[in-house]
Amino acid sequence: MDMSEEFGVTNLRLKYPGEEAPLLFQGVSFSVKPGEKVLLLGPSGCGKSTLLQVLSGIVPDIIELPLKADRLTTPSRWGYVFQDPDAQFCMPYVDEEIAFVLENMQVPREEMPARIAQYLSLVGLQLDDTHTPIGVLSQGMKQRLAIASVLALEPEVLFLDEPTALLDEEGTNLVWETIRSIGADKTLVIVEHKISGILDLIDRLIVISPNGELLADGSPQAVFQTYKKQLADYGIWYPGVWDDCHTGRTAESAAAGEMLAARQPVMTFHDFAGLRGGKIKTYVDNLCVYPGDWITVTGINGAGKSSLLLAIMRLIPTQGKSWIEGVKGSKIEQLAEQVGFVFQNPEFQFVTNSVEEELLYSLPEAEKGEAAAQQAALEELLLEYDLAALRRRHPFQLSMGQKRRLSVASAMVRRPRILLLDEPTFGLDAQGTMRMLEQLERLRAGGTVIVMVTHDEEIVKRCATRVWRVENGCVTEAVSENSAPLAAFAREGG
Repeated sequence: MDMSEEFGVTNLRLKYPGEEAPLLFQGVSFSVKPGEKVLLLGPSGCGKSTLLQVLSGIVPDIIELPLKADRLTTPSRWGYVFQDPDAQFCMPYVDEEIAFVLENMQVPREEMPARIAQYLSLVGLQLDDTHTPIGVLSQGMKQRLAIASVLALEPEVLFLDEPTALLDEEGTNLVWETIRSIGADKTLVIVEHKISGILDLIDRLIVISPNGELLADGSPQAVFQTYKKQLADYGIWYPGVWDDCHTGRTAESAAAGEMLAARQPVMTFHDFAGLRGGKIKTYVDNLCVYPGDWITVTGINGAGKSSLLLAIMRLIPTQGKSWIEGVKGSKIEQLAEQVGFVFQNPEFQFVTNSVEEELLYSLPEAEKGEAAAQQAALEELLLEYDLAALRRRHPFQLSMGQKRRLSVASAMVRRPRILLLDEPTFGLDAQGTMRMLEQLERLRAGGTVIVMVTHDEEIVKRCATRVWRVENGCVTEAVSENSAPLAAFAREGG
């Protein structure tokens, strides 16, 4: 693409094949000028990621989806960072992934080690050995690698689909600092929910409504000022959205919390470790968990947070003692009777071919009796988790936010005594996040234990009764600002 040329789309209409749902886009039109920094906002499932793929040419050139447009022009030198980093890796090792890009750019072999080190340094991915299997990296570390490999392309246009969703605060800041430093003369088109750290980078904001129409297009300040009510109504992230949500604790919840606090522990750890590759990846000792605890697990990428949850669930080898009330044995199927688990990557836990089948599969055996009762339970779940319109869609065809809602619903439906959640809110819009926190709080008030890995400081500050900090694999208790969590998440006046 000549840097003097624009790219964009006019009167875009797109529909997933075989879907009864209406068009994903309703005549969306806009162009992007060279050097512009554009942020696409919209509720989960409105088509932001798909629009990004249309603008890059991935759809329909690589992913064949039926679309119509009066005009569609795409750039020639571009790089794309996917929401799920595993979706874009071609090689099994870190250095080979970047070398693969450099080979295609005809970089001499002798120059590659220095270039590989350069791009890894740009995104803050520090490894003792760059010839490390990608599979052993945390999701946040994988995301940094994905960004590094795209930067190695030296593109003129960067398409970024939630590039910091899985990163800790330090990693997020480092990525955006990198984008700022290398992107001054580049065109950026970004889909991102974590907007607070990038608004100074953005000079244009485009908002897509839930029905696939272009709601707003202008400077961030003008759009947030003019369309704040619509953004709030549609559940789209905007500056100050957390403060606009009043989070009051009910008297009933406070009373329930006092009763729960007097009970005996439901989970204890003594000299307990989770191992990967024969080495201790996470370690916890002399910690007890009580009914109604909401524990947020924090720490930098790769510290061992996800490994802690996997170890509790016996999905990785363990040593030492971990006791859970009511669990006889340490097999996964025995643990699953009391413990619900939500993977960081929601696709890891889907086992059926449609949303409604997934929920039916997850129903407790007691509710799988009469067909009428089973159908009633299914309909209630579809409404509660805003999945009714997606009931016949394959789980892999959902947006990341929709996948996340389904994965959490599948775990919650069993009403476990302990719920392990690994980054359950990434990819969710504001409405989905607040709704999920409200649902979790109702469970917690009833005695369910919530153990949640998160990088979101707002959730830590507003929801946690306890905070576990993981540093170099070691889990320790930190001080929480809350003695009891907040019982309701509702928009003021709503």
